[in-house]
Amino acid sequence: MWLLNLPVMLWRRLLLVGEGLGAALLLAGEAAAAISRGSGPVGARLAALFASPVGQRRVFAVLRLVQPNLRFGTVLVAAYANSGTAIVTRRDDVIDVLSRDDDFGVVYGPRMKAITDGENFFLGMQDTPRYTRDVSAMRLVVRREDVPAVVAPFVAREALSRVAAAGGRIDVPQALTLPVAAGLLDHYFGTPGPSRAEMVDWTTTLFWYLFLDLQADPALDAKAASAAASFRDWLGGHIAARKASGETRDDVLGRCLALQASGTPGLDDRAIRDNLIGLLIGELPTTSAAATLALDELLDRPAALAGAQKAARAGDDDGVAGHVFEALRFRPLNPVIYRRAMRDATVAGGTLRARRIPEGTMVFAANLSAMFDPLAVPQPGRFRIDRPWDTYMLWGHGLHLCFGAHLNRATLPGLLKPLLARRSLRRAEGPRGRIDQQGTPFPVHLEVMFEG
Repeated sequence: MWLLNLPVMLWRRLLLVGEGLGAALLLAGEAAAAISRGSGPVGARLAALFASPVGQRRVFAVLRLVQPNLRFGTVLVAAYANSGTAIVTRRDDVIDVLSRDDDFGVVYGPRMKAITDGENFFLGMQDTPRYTRDVSAMRLVVRREDVPAVVAPFVAREALSRVAAAGGRIDVPQALTLPVAAGLLDHYFGTPGPSRAEMVDWTTTLFWYLFLDLQADPALDAKAASAAASFRDWLGGHIAARKASGETRDDVLGRCLALQASGTPGLDDRAIRDNLIGLLIGELPTTSAAATLALDELLDRPAALAGAQKAARAGDDDGVAGHVFEALRFRPLNPVIYRRAMRDATVAGGTLRARRIPEGTMVFAANLSAMFDPLAVPQPGRFRIDRPWDTYMLWGHGLHLCFGAHLNRATLPGLLKPLLARRSLRRAEGPRGRIDQQGTPFPVHLEVMFEG
């Protein structure tokens, strides 16, 4: 059997070499052009080049070839305690890091405790009895059967309504993805917030603070503290009011209260509040951002956009989903997932690329790189919608796979399908037709036009 696989193995090795060398040449040329022709500080120009999705893919292609498991003493993450940095780029090694929870642990606990004013959320816990208790309780109230029965119909209905009312021009985050995601908090989770605008602001600020503020910006610290306090106060009051009303609703909050009444451990009012805060932070901003990034990538690929639109008009949900998630492979919301070495550990032990990772090192497991590793992903540079689902590492892997991954799989294509079904879908003129983050890590504006 190994003789039959040998040509494939050799071909993939050649691809690894070819892609790495080609990426190095392209990066060198683009860096030289940025230095000689651009405006503004040279460092900022180079940073923008390497931070772009294309630049990141090329950097990872070079690392996969010459230094697939890179470690250096520089501390890149100030938000969480660590003693250095490692970058893991081969798919097998990324999966290995994200599967070894005793060796490479999550770090979010301190900031999660700051948000809740004392308690961790299960996304920030190691594999402990408390983790099992809390995640199991939340899986009893956020059920997979809800996706086709409740979540997907709501998203489809709301997205269609908003696109139909747009009059041929729409700011995708502001008029489509954020409002629909926020509406789901009311319709499904039972947590509407004092207003949709406040829920968007709170959850976006706190997601940024938890996962994206690697440099520990003091201004964001202050904003997050204010948002967290307001969120806690409102949600605590909302839970108390729902209980006092005696109202019975089959939403996530209602199910939490029913479990509480049945004596299920770990579900007093504060625990419900803290778990819901964690879930809502993870749902709203990521849903909007991922949908917008997928659309932006499709708009840059005329053939892929045409395929997605054909599928949308034909009512081919699988075809729409295939285009959306392949677009996200090229433009994931998070190109790396970080863990901290809990003890001295080795990545890729027994291989030529083996690397010792000292305790305390912050490890960047590059999921973007893993999805483009030619040793594991056929034709990684091609846009293909027939890839197996496990090709996509968009929301993590292992114990801390995103809790809402099954929701995302339905909501993202559902959000975009009505827009993709419109004729002549294109970017608006000028800067309005490009993503504007307004100084945040999230798409805040992206205007498109369409007919019909």
